[in-house]
Order: sequence, then C-alpha cells, then structure tokens
Amino acid sequence: MKQLLEAGVHFGHQTRRWNPKMQHFIFTERNGIHIIDLQQTVTRLDDAIDFVRDVVAGGNDVLIIGTKKQARETVEQEAQRAGLPYVNNRWLGGTLTNFRTIQARIRHMRDLEDRTERGEFARRAKKEQLDISNEIERLNRYFGGIKYLERLPGAVFVIDTMKEAIAVAECDRLGIPIVSLVDTNCDPDPISYPIPSNDDAIRAIKLILGKIADGAIEGRAAREAGVGAEAYSEEMAQLAAEEEASTSEELSTQAPPLPDTAAEAPAPPAEAGSAEIETEKQAIPTEIANTVADAEEQTTPAEVTEATTAVGEQTTPAEVTETAAEAEEPTAPAEVAETVATSEEQTTG
Repeated sequence: MKQLLEAGVHFGHQTRRWNPKMQHFIFTERNGIHIIDLQQTVTRLDDAIDFVRDVVAGGNDVLIIGTKKQARETVEQEAQRAGLPYVNNRWLGGTLTNFRTIQARIRHMRDLEDRTERGEFARRAKKEQLDISNEIERLNRYFGGIKYLERLPGAVFVIDTMKEAIAVAECDRLGIPIVSLVDTNCDPDPISYPIPSNDDAIRAIKLILGKIADGAIEGRAAREAGVGAEAYSEEMAQLAAEEEASTSEELSTQAPPLPDTAAEAPAPPAEAGSAEIETEKQAIPTEIANTVADAEEQTTPAEVTEATTAVGEQTTPAEVTETAAEAEEPTAPAEVAETVATSEEQTTG
C-alpha cells in the first residue's frame, strides 16, 4: 500500500473526464480529481499476478502492450527481463486477428537478419545494403518485440485501454483474456482482470508492470521445475474432474433417498391390478368376438336367403293367377245367362 501511494497509483483523472463504470473503483474526490481506492487495487493486482503466473506456467505467453511515451521504455525493460513478447512502438491493426500475415512479415525480417549475419549482402552495392538495413530497422521497430511469438498469446497485458483500443478490440474478438491498468476514464467491461491505477505516471506503470513481470518469472520457474505445459493442463483437467465429481456427489447427497418400504409396498397391488387389467383386456375382445359370431349365426346370409325363398314360395305368380281365377269364376257370363233363363221360365208359367 505504501509503495502504491509513493508511486501515485491513487491519482485518477479530472472528474469531468471520468467514466461512470469506474465509480465502484473510486474512493473519493479531491480538488477536482478522482482518488482511486487502493484497497481494491491491491486485491485486483494480486489476482492479476496469480493469473499471469498460471498462464506462463502452462506454457503460454503474455503479450505486453504499451505504446504511449511514458510506458515504452518500461515495457521493453520489464518484458525482456521476464522473457515476454511486447509491443511498445505502434500497434498495427490485425496483429492478432490477422496473425498469419504478421508471421509472414516476421519470418521475412528474421531471414534478412540471418542473411546479413552470414554476409550474403556484403558484395552488393552500398545503396542496396543501406536499403536492406533500413528495412530491417523498420521491421524491428514494429515486430522486434514479437519476433519469437510463434502463436497467439495466452493473455495480454495492456497499459492504457484508451490508447490501445484496437488491441483490446482484437483480444475481445478472439477471446484472449486481458489484464490491464484501468484509470478513471477507462471502460473496465472488456477487461478480464482490471487493475484500478494511474496509467499516466511513469512510477505507477513501472511498479505495476514490475509486479506482473515478477509473476511471469515465477510461472516460468515453476514450469522449468517440472510443472510444464502438459503437466499443467493435466493438473487443471484433473482439478476440473474432481470438482465435477464433488458437485455430483453433493447433488446426490442433497436429494432425499426414497424409503425401501415405500418402493416395495405398492408393488404387489400394482402387479395384481396390472394382471387384472390385462385379463380384462384379453376378455373384452373375446366377448365382443363371441357376440358378433352369435349375431352372425342368427342372421346368416343363408337363412336370409331361405326366408326370402319361403316368402317367395308362398306368393308365387302361379298361385296369384289361380286365386284370381277363382275370384272371377262366381261372376262368369255363362252362369249369369243360366240364371236369367230360369227366371224367365218361372215368370212365363
């Protein structure tokens, strides 16, 4: 805490330039300047150091970015001391999102340096040698700090998020964790491990960055001592498996077990009921089939045909003709004539 006070870490920006999202990191206001809460700075710094140590111990790199004038020299010194890649001149857009193209330029720079060391350009014209030397110097200005960065970093440390807004956006797009100093005018939302601090004072930058570099050195020492990248990943996977197992055990213990009697007691009635239901299911179709069969036997097509035939025999066309003839016989013309003749004879006599 005393070192932070002496380095001026607690001094923020003017109140009119503040970002409201930094309100919970601000302790008070004095003479129009926000004062940062150093207790939170200490806590956040410890978390960031532990994270950087774990990343380096796991075999990944932490890229340090600080292109403002106050930070360039400190970034180069601390990054070289910790053996970390860095960018302290200018952040080229696409350094991370277009990493393959950047790697091609880095390979070209290293090839020119190797050929220069072997003396392959010694016999060329002085102007051509000067052009090659200027090209190597220009490439080193932009890529010298990431010359040996073979893959995307495991994390990024940023000095000023306002100054390095493009780098922060690229990291956010690629999902790379960001550790950064956040002053009272910064937005802490995209930062994974924000460290509330003055990002303009050289002493404050040197103090915070020195602590981060120490954490990286400790992580590299742990990796060289036996906790390599594979061992670290296996250890983390084992820890994750243990946590998952413990979580499942807790869930199983929290769930109240069902009593055995309650599970066994309803079983016989359920079986009996199910047997009865199955018997009824089998009986119902049988009864329906028998009923239908009886109905069919009572009204078979053959009997219907016989009944129709019997009715037809009782009322055949021949019998109808005979009946009509019998009905016509009592009123035949001959009988009428005989009756008329008999009546005439009686009246004559």
